[in-house]
Amino acid sequence: MYIFNKKVDLNDFLKNNIRDNTSIGFVPTMGALHQGHLSLLKKSIENNITTVISIFVNPTQFNNVEDLEKYPRTLEDDIEKIKTVCDKILIYAPTVEDIYEGNPKSQHYNFDGLENQMEGKFRFGHFDGVGTIVKRLFEIVKPTHAYFGEKDFQQLQIVKKLVEKEKLPVTIVGCPIFRETSGLAMSSRNERLSQNEKEKATIIFKILNEAKILFGTKSAKEVSDFVAKSFQKHPSFELEYFEIADEATLMTCFRKNKNKKYRAFIAVFLNKIRLIDTISLN
Repeated sequence: MYIFNKKVDLNDFLKNNIRDNTSIGFVPTMGALHQGHLSLLKKSIENNITTVISIFVNPTQFNNVEDLEKYPRTLEDDIEKIKTVCDKILIYAPTVEDIYEGNPKSQHYNFDGLENQMEGKFRFGHFDGVGTIVKRLFEIVKPTHAYFGEKDFQQLQIVKKLVEKEKLPVTIVGCPIFRETSGLAMSSRNERLSQNEKEKATIIFKILNEAKILFGTKSAKEVSDFVAKSFQKHPSFELEYFEIADEATLMTCFRKNKNKKYRAFIAVFLNKIRLIDTISLN
């Protein structure tokens, strides 16, 4: 197991130990690893000679200071989990200084409107922060493939757009959502939930599945109204948004088109802990 805290050390290792044209898989994370992250690592190992994982809580993508402060940081536990997958994975766990060199600010990006939907409406500047850190990590690691989970589907589309517009030499691989047996989407934020809250949170995926069934015969507005009314029956939750959108453009669906793929997106608060999920509708 190799652990690097400085990009210069990671770069030196890759330069001296990795042959030219060797495929490098990369899994960028903010730590607090779960089985979903480990599934990305396994996918990378299957398809690449070398795999790198980054563990870095990126301050520029948080628009809420309290959320940044409370985000779980479990590096030692994360390392042990990585070892269960493979003991030859390279871990890059940098400091803010090593990444941003004293200037932790976001670059502004135009993602052709993808950044203005869902998360972009409620987390101002979030995707500028995502674009900034992902581009920076790609420049440091220089991967051939990078792996992202579909739970953050909007982020996945943003990263694909970043690669396209910046002409970055990396292939983005989207991987299926990894869920608890209860259906709850695995997330680092789940670490902040009590066992009772985790049981309550299973209602999110249940309602999404009911919405998917309804979407077969009802309009997008009728499905959205159903979801809003469903959460009114569960006062522990605060529904921030529910959106049915075109998978490609992330534009809101007002009238269904049989030639388009649609996806439902949701964000809810459970005792001030923000949880997101998504499901393909057709």
